[in-house]
Amino acid sequence: MEGVFSHISVLLAECMDVLDPARGGIYVDCTAGGGGHSLEIAKLLPGGSRLICLDRDDEALEACSERLSEYSGKVTIVKSNFSELTSVLDGLGVDRIDGVLWDLGVSSRQLDEAERGFSYTKEAPLDMRMDKSGPVTAYDVVNGYGEPDLARIIRDYGEERFAGQVARAICRSREKKPIETTTELAGIISGAIPSKNRMTESQHPARRTFQAIRIEVNGELDSIAPSIKGAADRLNPDGRMAVITFHSLEDRIVKECFRELSTGCTCPPEFPVCVCGKKPVIELMTRKPILPGKEESETNPRSRSAKLRAARKL
Repeated sequence: MEGVFSHISVLLAECMDVLDPARGGIYVDCTAGGGGHSLEIAKLLPGGSRLICLDRDDEALEACSERLSEYSGKVTIVKSNFSELTSVLDGLGVDRIDGVLWDLGVSSRQLDEAERGFSYTKEAPLDMRMDKSGPVTAYDVVNGYGEPDLARIIRDYGEERFAGQVARAICRSREKKPIETTTELAGIISGAIPSKNRMTESQHPARRTFQAIRIEVNGELDSIAPSIKGAADRLNPDGRMAVITFHSLEDRIVKECFRELSTGCTCPPEFPVCVCGKKPVIELMTRKPILPGKEESETNPRSRSAKLRAARKL
């Protein structure tokens, strides 16, 4: 299992710098995956501290448990989407935490396992579920959504400027027979993109649409802001939160959520005194996101789009 999950944790040192687990307390890794970031947190946590690891992928949880076996006395592993963070903490009898991390998006291991259906270059059934028990698959979206809804998610979640053409091509193709595999879908998408644009793009023309379908299947964007706000409410003073994003949609949500939580009075300037009573909850530790350095970008190409934002509880 270790080999299956071998990967390079993105912005690892930078995350540890802002989270500072050596301070001790209760930390949560909301997206534990194979346990890369979790392992580093566990190593740095002093005695008497605790790490709670969440993930909704059964294989990830198995690998995480194996990787952190040496620290099992201070690690609790829970199958859960990070949207359930508050409920998980309640179930464990945890009222306050001291640090929390989100590493958003699909993992390298999920992309590399063809059978999961995340990759547009590897033949596989259309699945894309991070939690294999989830009710909706990519097949359901591709073959069941109407053309307007397909165009909407491809445009909004994939930021694909040819969303209308792609949705139309998918619907025309499935009229003949259901679209069943990743490579079949990738071919349909590629055919819908004007040839001059396919020739000038450095990345696969299906990349944006696959991202959009994956986000829809897993409800990835819906959980980010509620989870961050729930965690902020549970953080002790000077507690830290760190969020790694991999595309502009995620980063925009995190940036706006941090802005909202770090803003105080919102009364109009002409008001002589504050009547709204709003006070900032967090202080930004990163005015601009932290990006991977040159060495990390070269050794781990998938880190190139990563951005880290961090904040501390007031």
